[in-house]
Amino acid sequence: MTEVQGTTVTIPTRDGDADAYLTHPADGRPYPGVLFYQDAYGLRPWLKGMADRLAAQGYTVLVPNVFYRQGPAPVVELPEFIDPGSDPTIWERLGPLVHSLTPRQAEVDAEAFLGWLEESPLVAAGPVAVTGYCMGARLALRAAATHPERVAAVAGFHGGNLATEDPDSPHLGARRITAEVYFGHADQDASMPEEQMRRLDDALTAAGVRHTSEVYEGAPHGYTQKDTSSYDAAAEERHWEALDSLLRRTF
Repeated sequence: MTEVQGTTVTIPTRDGDADAYLTHPADGRPYPGVLFYQDAYGLRPWLKGMADRLAAQGYTVLVPNVFYRQGPAPVVELPEFIDPGSDPTIWERLGPLVHSLTPRQAEVDAEAFLGWLEESPLVAAGPVAVTGYCMGARLALRAAATHPERVAAVAGFHGGNLATEDPDSPHLGARRITAEVYFGHADQDASMPEEQMRRLDDALTAAGVRHTSEVYEGAPHGYTQKDTSSYDAAAEERHWEALDSLLRRTF
């Protein structure tokens, strides 16, 4: 694997400065950019490790703290191993953060994050890829819809509420997406039932978006996150294979 270099960077947005983790091959050359959206637990060591693994494959990866309006990461202090079943207060603290991020704020942030990547000398010229986990899958889908000229590929893993009946549901932006799309749904995920999976696929198909949706059988919501009680090793490796394949087709 390629040696990587990671650092904390600051990204100016319309609503203030967002802290973020940037990682890239240590040779300092420009590589294809990947915007990596966090899950609800936020920017923490495990996510940085995932970004490092991705960067080692030849990408410049940016992981922003999407909760920056409430402070720098970690916005909420969490244990090294996260198990909401044993400590329900975790979601009492995280829930307000997740719900505070509005679709409009997400669009504003995506503009800042993608613009920062575009201007970075560590990022190769051209569109980037976007990947997201849990709530990050929603953010990735919105970024691809609101900035189609900047996003060549989008992936979402164990995303929830991607195709609700709400008037601002993420799937409603499908008609604006030009990127190739991949979703790895969790089989055991109450936040993304079969009805929503069908609604999402139908919207992407109707819009002519090249896409793949797969259901990871037996995998719980959050299956990629090794520092949580939802982790599934086989599903995590499958996700890496799918993401690698998508990025290789893109770049």
